[in-house]
Amino acid sequence: MTTPDSPRPRRSGLRGFGHGGPSPWTDLERPPLDERALRLDLLRPGKLWTSLDVVSETGSTNADLAVRAKDGAPEGTVLVAESQHAGRGRLDRRWNAPPRSGLFLSVLLRPQGVPMERYGWLPILVGTAVSATLDRIAGVRTGLKWPNDLQAVVDGQERKLGGILTELSGGAVVAGLGLNVSLRADELPVPTATSLALAGAETTDRPTLLRAVLREFAELYGEWTAAAGDPHASGLLPAYAARCTTLNRQVRVQLPGERELLGEAVAVDADGRLVVRTPDGARHPVAAGDVVHVRPQD
Repeated sequence: MTTPDSPRPRRSGLRGFGHGGPSPWTDLERPPLDERALRLDLLRPGKLWTSLDVVSETGSTNADLAVRAKDGAPEGTVLVAESQHAGRGRLDRRWNAPPRSGLFLSVLLRPQGVPMERYGWLPILVGTAVSATLDRIAGVRTGLKWPNDLQAVVDGQERKLGGILTELSGGAVVAGLGLNVSLRADELPVPTATSLALAGAETTDRPTLLRAVLREFAELYGEWTAAAGDPHASGLLPAYAARCTTLNRQVRVQLPGERELLGEAVAVDADGRLVVRTPDGARHPVAAGDVVHVRPQD
Protein backbone atom coordinates (compact mmCIF):
# COMPACT_ATOMS: atom_id res chain seq x y z
CA MET A 1 0.00 0.00 0.00
CA THR A 2 1.30 3.46 -0.83
CA THR A 3 0.51 6.85 0.63
CA PRO A 4 0.74 10.27 -1.08
CA ASP A 5 4.19 10.67 0.51
CA SER A 6 5.46 7.23 -0.48
CA PRO A 7 8.12 7.02 -3.21
CA ARG A 8 6.77 5.98 -6.57
CA PRO A 9 7.31 2.31 -7.35
CA ARG A 10 10.12 1.82 -9.83
CA ARG A 11 8.83 1.18 -13.31
CA SER A 12 9.90 -1.56 -15.65
CA GLY A 13 13.01 -1.04 -17.78
CA LEU A 14 11.22 -2.36 -20.86
CA ARG A 15 11.44 -0.15 -23.95
CA GLY A 16 8.89 2.62 -23.67
CA PHE A 17 8.36 2.23 -19.92
CA GLY A 18 10.11 3.93 -17.05
CA HIS A 19 11.66 6.58 -19.28
CA GLY A 20 10.89 10.23 -19.80
CA GLY A 21 9.36 11.48 -23.02
CA PRO A 22 6.80 9.92 -25.31
CA SER A 23 6.74 6.20 -25.89
CA PRO A 24 8.22 5.06 -29.21
CA TRP A 25 5.08 2.93 -29.59
CA THR A 26 2.81 5.97 -29.95
CA ASP A 27 2.48 5.26 -33.69
CA LEU A 28 1.83 1.52 -33.93
CA GLU A 29 2.47 1.61 -37.67
CA ARG A 30 6.02 2.76 -36.95
CA PRO A 31 7.45 0.50 -34.23
CA PRO A 32 10.97 1.15 -32.90
CA LEU A 33 13.97 -0.84 -34.09
CA ASP A 34 15.24 -3.63 -31.85
CA GLU A 35 18.94 -2.93 -31.37
CA ARG A 36 19.68 -6.29 -29.73
CA ALA A 37 18.03 -8.29 -32.51
CA LEU A 38 19.85 -6.32 -35.19
CA ARG A 39 23.18 -6.92 -33.47
CA LEU A 40 22.51 -10.64 -33.25
CA ASP A 41 21.68 -10.78 -36.95
CA LEU A 42 24.45 -8.55 -38.34
CA LEU A 43 27.53 -8.68 -36.12
CA ARG A 44 29.70 -11.68 -36.93
CA PRO A 45 33.41 -12.31 -36.24
CA GLY A 46 35.50 -11.67 -39.33
CA LYS A 47 32.70 -9.83 -41.15
CA LEU A 48 32.45 -6.14 -42.01
CA TRP A 49 30.02 -4.95 -39.35
CA THR A 50 31.72 -4.67 -35.95
CA SER A 51 29.26 -2.63 -33.86
CA LEU A 52 25.72 -1.31 -34.21
CA ASP A 53 23.91 1.26 -32.11
CA VAL A 54 20.35 2.57 -32.41
CA VAL A 55 19.61 5.98 -30.88
CA SER A 56 16.17 7.51 -30.52
CA GLU A 57 17.26 10.93 -31.77
CA THR A 58 20.35 12.80 -32.87
CA GLY A 59 21.35 15.78 -34.93
CA SER A 60 23.18 13.85 -37.62
CA THR A 61 24.45 10.27 -37.66
CA ASN A 62 27.21 11.39 -40.05
CA ALA A 63 28.39 14.07 -37.61
CA ASP A 64 28.29 11.60 -34.70
CA LEU A 65 30.33 8.99 -36.56
CA ALA A 66 32.79 11.62 -37.78
CA VAL A 67 33.63 12.28 -34.12
CA ARG A 68 34.01 8.56 -33.46
CA ALA A 69 36.24 8.20 -36.53
CA LYS A 70 38.63 10.84 -35.17
CA ASP A 71 38.68 8.90 -31.88
CA GLY A 72 39.78 5.78 -33.76
CA ALA A 73 36.49 3.87 -34.08
CA PRO A 74 36.99 0.72 -36.15
CA GLU A 75 35.71 0.01 -39.62
CA GLY A 76 32.23 -1.45 -39.63
CA THR A 77 30.75 0.85 -36.98
CA VAL A 78 27.04 1.42 -37.70
CA LEU A 79 24.90 4.15 -36.17
CA VAL A 80 21.14 4.23 -36.76
CA ALA A 81 18.83 7.02 -35.59
CA GLU A 82 15.07 6.78 -35.24
CA SER A 83 14.95 10.54 -35.81
CA GLN A 84 17.39 13.20 -37.04
CA HIS A 85 16.89 16.92 -36.60
CA ALA A 86 19.99 18.12 -38.48
CA GLY A 87 20.43 15.52 -41.21
CA ARG A 88 22.18 16.72 -44.34
CA GLY A 89 22.18 15.69 -47.97
CA ARG A 90 24.27 16.68 -50.94
CA LEU A 91 24.98 20.40 -51.42
CA ASP A 92 24.26 20.85 -47.68
CA ARG A 93 20.52 20.31 -48.13
CA ARG A 94 18.57 19.49 -44.96
CA TRP A 95 16.91 16.14 -44.40
CA ASN A 96 13.91 15.95 -42.06
CA ALA A 97 11.28 13.26 -41.56
CA PRO A 98 8.91 12.07 -38.81
CA PRO A 99 10.43 9.70 -36.22
CA ARG A 100 10.70 6.03 -37.32
CA SER A 101 9.37 6.86 -40.80
CA GLY A 102 12.55 5.86 -42.58
CA LEU A 103 16.06 4.50 -42.34
CA PHE A 104 18.54 7.12 -41.15
CA LEU A 105 22.00 5.68 -40.65
CA SER A 106 25.71 6.07 -41.17
CA VAL A 107 28.53 3.55 -41.46
CA LEU A 108 32.24 4.02 -40.84
CA LEU A 109 34.63 2.63 -43.45
CA ARG A 110 38.42 2.35 -43.63
CA PRO A 111 39.03 0.86 -47.10
CA GLN A 112 42.22 -1.19 -46.90
CA GLY A 113 44.37 -1.24 -50.03
CA VAL A 114 42.21 1.31 -51.84
CA PRO A 115 43.89 4.52 -53.07
CA MET A 116 42.23 7.61 -51.65
CA GLU A 117 41.50 8.92 -55.15
CA ARG A 118 39.03 6.03 -55.53
CA TYR A 119 37.09 6.88 -52.36
CA GLY A 120 34.75 8.92 -54.54
CA TRP A 121 33.19 5.64 -55.68
CA LEU A 122 31.86 4.90 -52.19
CA PRO A 123 28.62 6.94 -52.42
CA ILE A 124 27.98 5.29 -55.78
CA LEU A 125 28.61 1.89 -54.19
CA VAL A 126 26.15 2.66 -51.38
CA GLY A 127 23.52 3.79 -53.88
CA THR A 128 23.97 0.68 -56.02
CA ALA A 129 23.65 -1.59 -52.98
CA VAL A 130 20.51 0.15 -51.71
CA SER A 131 18.86 0.22 -55.14
CA ALA A 132 19.52 -3.49 -55.68
CA THR A 133 18.14 -4.26 -52.22
CA LEU A 134 14.93 -2.32 -52.74
CA ASP A 135 14.31 -4.01 -56.08
CA ARG A 136 14.75 -7.44 -54.52
CA ILE A 137 13.26 -7.04 -51.03
CA ALA A 138 10.67 -4.28 -51.40
CA GLY A 139 9.64 -5.10 -54.97
CA VAL A 140 10.08 -1.45 -55.98
CA ARG A 141 11.90 -0.74 -59.21
CA THR A 142 14.42 1.96 -58.32
CA GLY A 143 17.05 3.93 -60.16
CA LEU A 144 19.92 6.27 -59.33
CA LYS A 145 19.97 9.84 -60.53
CA TRP A 146 23.64 10.77 -60.83
CA PRO A 147 25.46 10.54 -58.61
CA ASN A 148 23.40 8.75 -55.97
CA ASP A 149 19.85 10.03 -55.49
CA LEU A 150 17.50 7.05 -55.09
CA GLN A 151 14.41 7.36 -57.28
CA ALA A 152 11.17 5.52 -57.98
CA VAL A 153 8.44 6.28 -60.49
CA VAL A 154 5.14 7.19 -58.80
CA ASP A 155 2.12 8.36 -60.80
CA GLY A 156 4.28 8.48 -63.91
CA GLN A 157 6.84 10.85 -62.36
CA GLU A 158 10.35 10.25 -61.04
CA ARG A 159 10.35 10.89 -57.30
CA LYS A 160 13.17 10.92 -54.77
CA LEU A 161 13.20 8.07 -52.25
CA GLY A 162 16.42 8.89 -50.51
CA GLY A 163 19.95 10.17 -50.70
CA ILE A 164 23.52 9.42 -49.69
CA LEU A 165 26.27 11.61 -48.28
CA THR A 166 29.89 10.55 -47.70
CA GLU A 167 32.51 12.51 -45.77
CA LEU A 168 36.15 12.03 -44.79
CA SER A 169 36.99 12.09 -41.09
CA GLY A 170 39.98 10.80 -39.15
CA GLY A 171 41.33 8.98 -42.18
CA ALA A 172 38.01 7.13 -42.53
CA VAL A 173 34.95 7.51 -44.73
CA VAL A 174 31.58 8.09 -43.09
CA ALA A 175 28.74 7.14 -45.44
CA GLY A 176 25.23 8.26 -44.54
CA LEU A 177 21.91 7.07 -45.93
CA GLY A 178 18.47 8.62 -45.59
CA LEU A 179 15.63 6.53 -47.03
CA ASN A 180 11.91 7.38 -46.87
CA VAL A 181 10.05 4.22 -45.88
CA SER A 182 6.56 4.93 -44.53
CA LEU A 183 6.05 8.65 -45.20
CA ARG A 184 2.47 9.47 -46.11
CA ALA A 185 1.59 11.95 -48.85
CA ASP A 186 0.90 14.77 -46.39
CA GLU A 187 4.29 14.22 -44.72
CA LEU A 188 6.48 14.57 -47.82
CA PRO A 189 8.95 17.45 -47.47
CA VAL A 190 8.65 18.45 -51.15
CA PRO A 191 6.31 17.41 -54.00
CA THR A 192 9.18 15.66 -55.80
CA ALA A 193 9.76 13.23 -52.90
CA THR A 194 8.15 9.86 -52.25
CA SER A 195 8.45 6.86 -49.95
CA LEU A 196 8.47 3.10 -50.31
CA ALA A 197 4.91 2.99 -48.99
CA LEU A 198 3.70 5.45 -51.64
CA ALA A 199 5.62 3.54 -54.31
CA GLY A 200 3.66 0.37 -53.47
CA ALA A 201 6.42 -1.55 -51.70
CA GLU A 202 5.78 -5.19 -50.83
CA THR A 203 7.28 -4.52 -47.40
CA THR A 204 8.00 -1.43 -45.35
CA ASP A 205 9.39 -3.40 -42.41
CA ARG A 206 12.43 -1.39 -41.41
CA PRO A 207 14.43 -4.18 -39.70
CA THR A 208 14.06 -6.35 -42.80
CA LEU A 209 15.17 -3.52 -45.07
CA LEU A 210 18.05 -2.48 -42.82
CA ARG A 211 19.47 -5.99 -42.55
CA ALA A 212 19.21 -6.51 -46.31
CA VAL A 213 20.83 -3.15 -47.15
CA LEU A 214 23.79 -3.75 -44.82
CA ARG A 215 24.34 -7.28 -46.10
CA GLU A 216 24.17 -6.22 -49.74
CA PHE A 217 26.57 -3.35 -49.13
CA ALA A 218 29.03 -5.59 -47.26
CA GLU A 219 29.15 -8.00 -50.21
CA LEU A 220 29.70 -5.28 -52.82
CA TYR A 221 32.19 -3.46 -50.60
CA GLY A 222 34.20 -6.66 -50.22
CA GLU A 223 34.40 -7.07 -53.99
CA TRP A 224 35.35 -3.41 -54.45
CA THR A 225 38.13 -3.43 -51.83
CA ALA A 226 39.45 -6.77 -53.15
CA ALA A 227 39.88 -5.02 -56.51
CA ALA A 228 41.67 -2.06 -54.83
CA GLY A 229 38.67 0.13 -55.60
CA ASP A 230 38.91 -0.39 -59.36
CA PRO A 231 35.37 0.29 -60.68
CA HIS A 232 35.88 -1.93 -63.73
CA ALA A 233 37.58 -4.93 -62.09
CA SER A 234 35.10 -4.95 -59.22
CA GLY A 235 32.10 -4.69 -61.55
CA LEU A 236 30.86 -1.55 -59.81
CA LEU A 237 30.87 0.73 -62.84
CA PRO A 238 28.69 -1.48 -65.08
CA ALA A 239 26.38 -2.28 -62.12
CA TYR A 240 25.91 1.41 -61.43
CA ALA A 241 25.50 2.36 -65.10
CA ALA A 242 22.71 -0.21 -65.44
CA ARG A 243 20.80 1.59 -62.65
CA CYS A 244 21.68 5.19 -63.48
CA THR A 245 18.55 6.98 -64.70
CA THR A 246 20.59 9.96 -65.89
CA LEU A 247 22.43 8.19 -68.71
CA ASN A 248 21.14 8.71 -72.26
CA ARG A 249 18.98 11.62 -71.07
CA GLN A 250 19.03 15.31 -71.87
CA VAL A 251 20.25 17.09 -68.75
CA ARG A 252 20.80 20.53 -67.35
CA VAL A 253 23.69 20.64 -64.88
CA GLN A 254 23.99 23.50 -62.40
CA LEU A 255 27.74 23.90 -61.93
CA PRO A 256 29.67 25.72 -59.19
CA GLY A 257 29.95 29.43 -59.84
CA GLU A 258 26.37 29.69 -61.16
CA ARG A 259 27.37 28.13 -64.46
CA GLU A 260 25.10 25.81 -66.44
CA LEU A 261 25.76 22.94 -68.82
CA LEU A 262 23.15 21.60 -71.27
CA GLY A 263 23.53 18.38 -73.21
CA GLU A 264 23.14 14.60 -73.20
CA ALA A 265 24.52 12.46 -70.39
CA VAL A 266 26.45 9.85 -72.36
CA ALA A 267 28.65 8.06 -69.82
CA VAL A 268 30.07 7.74 -66.33
CA ASP A 269 33.87 7.69 -66.54
CA ALA A 270 36.44 5.76 -64.53
CA ASP A 271 36.52 8.52 -61.92
CA GLY A 272 32.75 8.44 -61.39
CA ARG A 273 32.22 11.71 -63.26
CA LEU A 274 29.17 12.27 -65.44
CA VAL A 275 30.16 12.87 -69.07
CA VAL A 276 27.86 15.36 -70.81
CA ARG A 277 27.98 15.82 -74.59
CA THR A 278 26.95 19.31 -75.64
CA PRO A 279 25.27 20.09 -79.00
CA ASP A 280 28.66 20.98 -80.52
CA GLY A 281 29.87 17.42 -79.88
CA ALA A 282 32.25 18.31 -77.05
CA ARG A 283 32.33 15.96 -74.03
CA HIS A 284 32.46 17.53 -70.59
CA PRO A 285 33.24 15.44 -67.47
CA VAL A 286 31.30 16.73 -64.45
CA ALA A 287 32.63 15.91 -60.99
CA ALA A 288 30.12 17.97 -58.99
CA GLY A 289 26.85 19.62 -59.89
CA ASP A 290 23.10 19.55 -59.52
CA VAL A 291 21.56 17.54 -62.36
CA VAL A 292 18.06 18.13 -63.75
CA HIS A 293 16.57 15.58 -66.14
CA VAL A 294 15.20 17.66 -68.99
CA ARG A 295 11.90 16.49 -70.47
CA PRO A 296 11.22 17.14 -74.18
CA GLN A 297 8.81 19.98 -73.37
CA ASP A 298 11.46 21.62 -71.16
